[in-house]
Amino acid sequence: MRWVWKDTMRKIQLMGSRNLRRRETPLHSELEALKWAMESMIQHSTCQRFGTDCKDLIAMIEQPQDWSNFSTELEIIQTLRLCFLDFKISYFPRTQNEIADSLARNAHPYVLLVVLFRSGFPDHLKFE
Repeated sequence: MRWVWKDTMRKIQLMGSRNLRRRETPLHSELEALKWAMESMIQHSTCQRFGTDCKDLIAMIEQPQDWSNFSTELEIIQTLRLCFLDFKISYFPRTQNEIADSLARNAHPYVLLVVLFRSGFPDHLKFE
């Protein structure tokens, strides 16, 4: 599983990579990826725009009551959302994200991807 953090100029600022055990379904893995990305980003900023190439993941976040098989995982995501003053999740097809496409091609088939886009860059992390 991998993620990328970009600034408003679309320049990569941070990247994360991690192997996780396989989950019950690909959607469980997508939720695990989002959870890990959210936990990783809380320390950097409370305003985040998350992107994914999984439309079902977005549907799960927007309508959690329709996905009862994932209620435990979705409760964790909803709790993490409270840590972000401005939380957004959007769909980005791989064809429109060259970094996501490259990471996916070079990763094992079970590795999932969440790409993060920053809405701003905290002063304490700016490069001089």
